[in-house]
Amino acid sequence: MEKVLPGLAMLAVVAVVFVLIWIGWRNRLRRQSDIEQLPPVPAGLGEPLVSAEGQYVASTTAGDWLDRIAVHGLGIRTNAQISIHPEGVLLDRSGARALFIPASSLAGVRQDSGMAGKFVEKDGLLILSWTLGTHALDTGFRTRRAADKPAVLQQLQEMISPGPQAGAQ
Repeated sequence: MEKVLPGLAMLAVVAVVFVLIWIGWRNRLRRQSDIEQLPPVPAGLGEPLVSAEGQYVASTTAGDWLDRIAVHGLGIRTNAQISIHPEGVLLDRSGARALFIPASSLAGVRQDSGMAGKFVEKDGLLILSWTLGTHALDTGFRTRRAADKPAVLQQLQEMISPGPQAGAQ
């Protein structure tokens, strides 16, 4: 009996923590309910200019790397493949709806070391800045192989502007 009570108390604490996490996520979904639906993947999407496997980290409010977007599955970290097409960027996410970012919605790209609970080496993440309706978002992606990142970054920079962006390497 002396070992059962502490075990039950610990189980109760863990249950309370999980309930609080669930309530927090539900409230975040409610607060972000005004975020527009994701654009559909175009039916006639052209051949990819470059693609790479990696990890979709998350989407956050632009400039706030901790404010994870929960709606539309944008806050769920998953394996993904990024492909850059003339029409925009396609993030084909495992276990989640594909995320298509039209070229006209892209505002910038940069490299960073972390966002929304994922921290890596210096400049290990690609952060795409874009707009979804009236909301400015940042979306993080980490290539599986470091050798793939320069080609993806260069293609994104060319899509966004004719010249390289400050801070991107």
